[in-house]
Amino acid sequence: MQGTVERKPHAERSDIKERLGLAGVEMIGASAVFEQALELVETVAPNDSTVLLQGETGTGKELFARAVHALSPRKNGPFVKLNCAAMPAGLVESELFGHERGAFTGAMSPLVGRFQLANKGTLFLDEIGELPLEIQPKLLRALQEQEFERLGSTRTIRTDVRIIAATNQDLRQMLRERRFRPDLYFRLNVFPIVLPPLRAHAEDIPELVQHFVRKLSCELNKPIEHIPAEVMDVLQVHEWSGNIRELENFIHRSVILSTGGVLRPPLGELRTILKSSPGEETPTLAKVEREHILQVLRQTNGLVGGREGAAARLGIPRTTLVHRMRKLGIPTDKFSRLRRNRSRALAASPERDANDEQFRITGSAPVFSEGVV
Repeated sequence: MQGTVERKPHAERSDIKERLGLAGVEMIGASAVFEQALELVETVAPNDSTVLLQGETGTGKELFARAVHALSPRKNGPFVKLNCAAMPAGLVESELFGHERGAFTGAMSPLVGRFQLANKGTLFLDEIGELPLEIQPKLLRALQEQEFERLGSTRTIRTDVRIIAATNQDLRQMLRERRFRPDLYFRLNVFPIVLPPLRAHAEDIPELVQHFVRKLSCELNKPIEHIPAEVMDVLQVHEWSGNIRELENFIHRSVILSTGGVLRPPLGELRTILKSSPGEETPTLAKVEREHILQVLRQTNGLVGGREGAAARLGIPRTTLVHRMRKLGIPTDKFSRLRRNRSRALAASPERDANDEQFRITGSAPVFSEGVV
């Protein structure tokens, strides 16, 4: 179970971000759920406890791992990372512990493993759920004893490493399926931190968008001086299934497409998949309800109350709908502005075309087609 800490005053929370910024770790967000995760980082960073970061793809697990390292006494030591899913199973052991020359076919020279490289620092094991079952006992021993042997050697090497692991998988389910060792799981799960999906802190999207625009404008040498309010409204109500990574990539494309110092994103790309693909995890009841409310709001062009509003179509009082929207993380204050601004947003989009299949026109007010938030 994720630990909880007493929420600190705003000035202290700002100080955490400032210290991380000086260490080159930029943490963007001011929502309660984001800052709770950040406070857990500050709580665990000073000691050497193993940290398990859990969250969907694109929620910033490596950034949080770097934050733990930057706030720890090991901050001047190395931060070494290994993506357990990025290499063949046969090479994982060699990458973790190293090998001697001739240890196996193709081992033409000795290799120093990540455990040894991370001595006096932090080793970040990303996608730990992908670690082959046969390697897990060796990792467990290295964690417990802080010692290991290279492949092809009998000499034991001592090391002093702090471990941070991350996964987007349900490790408890993997335990039940016998795909992950219980002893390794409990050794890693000393201090779990669950990172929220972007839809759970949508109020941070404007700050994230501004940050990515500033960063990418410099990198791409394309100054962007203005982000239209109607564009920001659309970005904030879209459900980013790929989380912060998807948002950043979308802003990257938007900066490339923009001209004249104004952000002109390809809004037609913002589609929400309402039906699960074959083999995809069954959505929760709350997610289905949220998608249904968003779909009705799109049909009413953002109108909540009144005879033609979303509440009437759903057959519930307006106050009940507003309450459900707030509980499900749908920003109610955005839909009134969104309704007024959709026309300008579409007019600003470089993809606008009278025959564009991604849009449809109802009366005099442009409305996003099915799937566009």
